[in-house]
Amino acid sequence: MTDADELWIPLVDEPLGSIVAEVQAAHPEIDDLVVGARRTLAFRTFAYVRVGMLLGQLLVDQDVPQSDAWVEALLERPANRDAVTREVIAVAREVAADAKYADEEPVGPDDEARARFREFARRRLEA
Repeated sequence: MTDADELWIPLVDEPLGSIVAEVQAAHPEIDDLVVGARRTLAFRTFAYVRVGMLLGQLLVDQDVPQSDAWVEALLERPANRDAVTREVIAVAREVAADAKYADEEPVGPDDEARARFREFARRRLEA
């Protein structure tokens, strides 16, 4: 049996991980919805699965050239890219609305802590 890390990396690697990350980077509201380690894990897991399923559906429904770049070929079409974006945002909203994660704390510092650190760093650099 393989080590868990060896198994995890191929599952989240190309292309699903980069597609979800690209949509997430283009839509900062996703980060506001997906707060906390458990929500982030749930979001990524379900986003990868649902985007993979959507791409499979699009592959069956549409003609694309037979090649290793079939995902890129599908995503060149604006309607398909929009469908993927809608799916990722829908996953983020569903995870955010899930009551199981209601009491989860955000990961990392809040905005107030970041502001305090920036002020501290600014003072230290000026000195």
